[in-house]
Amino acid sequence: MSKILIVVDMQNDFIDGALGTKEAVAIVPYVKDVIESFDGKVYFTRDTHFENYMETQEGANLPVPHCIKGTKGWEIADGLYIEGAKIIDKPNFGWPHWDEERLESVELIGLCTDICVVSNALIIKATFPDAQVKVDSACCAGVTPETHFAACKTMQMCQIMQK
Repeated sequence: MSKILIVVDMQNDFIDGALGTKEAVAIVPYVKDVIESFDGKVYFTRDTHFENYMETQEGANLPVPHCIKGTKGWEIADGLYIEGAKIIDKPNFGWPHWDEERLESVELIGLCTDICVVSNALIIKATFPDAQVKVDSACCAGVTPETHFAACKTMQMCQIMQK
């Protein structure tokens, strides 16, 4: 069985940039430790927007330009990427093409628990109902601590294990 670690949107804009939080900054060392000690394939997702972000539906509802392709905010935080890891640029909260991968044992970590982590976890669990899917909540941060905990509870209710 192949083990996959999905590092969700550990990008500068979500850590200490346009949408950064102290909770996101706080998890970076833990995320780094998990990535470096993981025995399996590592995938990184990047929230990827373009110059017309403010004209999109998401931009109308979250009017903070962030993760614009090619900017420092779009980049994965320094020191996290490991050689050979796959990067997936996704244009919205969840990557709808996980079905192109063979996922049997998946662990998710990253940002934001209450938006992109929960979206990807639910897509994966719905696509691969027999897969072991878990989220390391200590290596995740939400928009707020309250919404982080709510997302963790939602994932738990959908049989996504908490680590």
